[in-house]
Amino acid sequence: MGAGTEDANRRLLRARDAMDRAYAEPLDVPTLARVAHVSEAHFIRTFRATFGETPNRYLQRRRVERAMFLLRSTDRSVTDICMDVGFASLGTFSRVFRDVVGEPPSVYRRRGPLPPVPSCFAMAWLRPSSFGEAQVE
Repeated sequence: MGAGTEDANRRLLRARDAMDRAYAEPLDVPTLARVAHVSEAHFIRTFRATFGETPNRYLQRRRVERAMFLLRSTDRSVTDICMDVGFASLGTFSRVFRDVVGEPPSVYRRRGPLPPVPSCFAMAWLRPSSFGEAQVE
């Protein structure tokens, strides 16, 4: 791998790390492209080529992943959780959650609290698909 490729990957990782850290903040493509020091179009294109999904979808999946944990480990309302993880509307949150997880947030919550297992196993088991399709068993 050449020095140019390594530099480009480092810049993309910086932007992805910013999404991981500030997933609940109002992040948009122009902001993330500035973090990566590239144009918006180039950022979207290279992010998708590198990580297999668009920056927007990655951010939505990270937010849903956090919401999944909160739904099963707290008794807070779905609306509160929706707003806390960075969605601006309950309708969008519910649609995206259903697209990623395969069921609405209220149905997912009915599964009850998370079992007492090491958190690394629970997180790996509960992590939504990186490609956005629900895993139906």
